[in-house]
Amino acid sequence: MLLYIDRTDVDLEELKRFLRRHLLEDIVPFWERYGFSSTRPGIDTCLADDGRLLSSDRYLWSQLRAIWTFSALYNRIEQRSDWLRHARDIFDFVAAHGRDEAGQWCFRVSAEGRILTGATSIYAEGFAILGMAEFYRASGDRRALDLAMETFERVLPRLDRWAEMPTAPYAIPPGMKAHGVAMIFSNAFDALSEVTPDPRVADAADVQGCEVLDRYLRPENGLVLEYLNLDNTPADTPAGRAVVPGHAIESMGFQIQRLHKRTDQERLDRAIAAIRRHFEIGWDEIYGGLMLGLDAAGRTPVYWKYHDTKLWWPAVEAMYALLLANSLCGEPWCLDAYRRIHDYAFTHYPVPQYGEWRQRLDRQGRPLTDVVALPVKDPFHLPRFLIQAIDSNSEIV
Repeated sequence: MLLYIDRTDVDLEELKRFLRRHLLEDIVPFWERYGFSSTRPGIDTCLADDGRLLSSDRYLWSQLRAIWTFSALYNRIEQRSDWLRHARDIFDFVAAHGRDEAGQWCFRVSAEGRILTGATSIYAEGFAILGMAEFYRASGDRRALDLAMETFERVLPRLDRWAEMPTAPYAIPPGMKAHGVAMIFSNAFDALSEVTPDPRVADAADVQGCEVLDRYLRPENGLVLEYLNLDNTPADTPAGRAVVPGHAIESMGFQIQRLHKRTDQERLDRAIAAIRRHFEIGWDEIYGGLMLGLDAAGRTPVYWKYHDTKLWWPAVEAMYALLLANSLCGEPWCLDAYRRIHDYAFTHYPVPQYGEWRQRLDRQGRPLTDVVALPVKDPFHLPRFLIQAIDSNSEIV
């Protein structure tokens, strides 16, 4: 794999060609080679960097997001029948085995479809909506849209029931609410609104997006707090000061995608400014890369576990968000920051002999074997960045 050559400017057309090659010659072949088995339905995601199967368990986060990935490859890159077949195979498996008796999406099932961990994460509902909407766009299969709408109907009234909300693998501190919920569902509902005329869906996306930009993004410091008190005030506690720069940047990317379709320039400007703010505060000036977690007031200890690690997903989310910001405002800082994170990412994460990326590094950039959230090699953040960055049908980037 050839790395993009560092230079004083960024040739966007050359960059897109590079990213397309990386997607089609490295990332997708890894998943087609190691992710699918003739004896196991769904997709194998508990994989080592060399593709070895570590477990056949199916984490619904990964299954549902893989539906999005292979559907998006078909919708946005090229209509290859194999990609649609992979998406359909995963869809058929999760539609049959992914929910409990109450209709809520489970956290983990076996390759045979037996529930191993029940509905312990509301985020699975968001990823279900996201995956089903993209699969419906690819296949026209009405079952996918019906399942997405059923999930929407079930989850919408639960989004303010904080005391009883399951959010594995990250529990919400008692008496608080979580940015991640508004972030995920603003994006999931926005995606669903593009394939259904039901106005409630777009309205729900806007409600959750305003939560992100008007509540969690704090005007006093320009930072997105991961947790707020239930009355929307910040708490001067370690949890209340928790900032995850890559999460905030990803969230702002979602808001830009949503707001670009609406007339709300003030919030759009806020989202772009927040990308810059979080990149600057999260960048490690000593070792490079984005720190996982920070304290908004610079105090210690930092609440976020593994806060000084360098994970792959903040890097790729930052790259996409910076390209989004550049396409809309064109200010020099966008591509300057993009070049920095791109050069760090492509010299630290790829495993060229196998195609995919290692996903966890310590602060110094050395491979980390600890499980940080889920024990998976997730086929989502990296291919999603590459797909969206080169999507010729997109109005932005």
